[in-house]
Amino acid sequence: MLVHGLHHILLVLVTTLILLTLPAQCWLARPGPGSSHWHHQHPSYRLDLDIDNTKPEGESPLNVRNVERLGFQVANNSASHRDLGFTGKIAGQWYAVFGDTLWCAPGVTNFLEDTPGFHGMVRDSISLLTDDPLTVVDLNLNDDDPVPHQKQLIPFNEKWGETNQYGFGGTSFCETDAETATAALYYLVNVNENGGLLGAGVAKVEVKNNTPTVTQRFGDRGFWWDSNTTAKYGDQCAYRDERSEYIYIWGGPPNSITGWPHSSYAYLARVKAKDAFDLNKYEYFWGRQQGWKSEVLSKFDAETAVWWAVGQGQVAWNEYYQCYMLVHLSAFGDGAVYLRTAQSLEGPWTPDVQVYKSEPIEGGLVYAGVQHPYLDPTGQTLVLSFTNNNHIEVIKVAFA
Repeated sequence: MLVHGLHHILLVLVTTLILLTLPAQCWLARPGPGSSHWHHQHPSYRLDLDIDNTKPEGESPLNVRNVERLGFQVANNSASHRDLGFTGKIAGQWYAVFGDTLWCAPGVTNFLEDTPGFHGMVRDSISLLTDDPLTVVDLNLNDDDPVPHQKQLIPFNEKWGETNQYGFGGTSFCETDAETATAALYYLVNVNENGGLLGAGVAKVEVKNNTPTVTQRFGDRGFWWDSNTTAKYGDQCAYRDERSEYIYIWGGPPNSITGWPHSSYAYLARVKAKDAFDLNKYEYFWGRQQGWKSEVLSKFDAETAVWWAVGQGQVAWNEYYQCYMLVHLSAFGDGAVYLRTAQSLEGPWTPDVQVYKSEPIEGGLVYAGVQHPYLDPTGQTLVLSFTNNNHIEVIKVAFA
């Protein structure tokens, strides 16, 4: 299991253990994969809350005609085991941001043919996406011979005390200026030595020599939102909404919020894309009753949250259904892939529809749903990927 994403998995596993002690009718999904009736149920015992803005509402419009497993994603110019791979666009070009990237043995050209052992790694990396969802072109390569490997996307800063024990799990590039090929990258700083989640940060990314490059990180210690006191904005999902001026970022509660169900809530913030590098311009969602405020969220519960037990995923507008769509993986860690929809990014969201169930590789974890909307702008088909024990598995969903 790679370091980034582990904290999401631990939270949902706690939720799973609790759910399994409850009557089956409280949480079991109904049969019929791919239909609007196969929903990842919101537990009925939480419905007595006065206000629960994470509760699904309405019926999903999705009608799945077919789901095809395409295979594993590989690089055509390097080889490594990796996770995440969140997609984002800068100046018309789509890229994938990966988390911990474990290099293959020297000379190996396909990670599926790697030999056992540790051969080196970086904490995150960047690849160019192609019109083939199973093929990426790794960028920012080193001089390893005969097969080069990726260098780290977000650099360590020794002045902040960062070492190679620090991780920077990033989500999607969010374009801030197409003309200058500039984007924001949201990430969570975590430390291996004690498993600490320090804070959520923002980096400026500029395309230099055809490669997205981190040119600036913000905050006195490389992050803005201290994980001890604020939500981990941008760690679960980041989305440049092209139907508005805004970037939307989702993240889990601060470290001080523990226990079920509160540790599994997700919170929302936004900023106009042109102001993404100005912390004072961010707005924080206080729930559908109170709306947006410039005041940083300090109340963490079902009223101010927008999702529950989702983990990392990705949002995109779907042209075919004329709504926003979220892909995420099962909170039970069993490989189930879900889609939910909304007319507004603030919610409410419809119930989950299970579109696929992957078999965990060697008992590993399956997590981090990713969308590839650029492959079919009509939205009638949707390519999705996710991490299956350090393999990027790819499926294609066709809607009726």
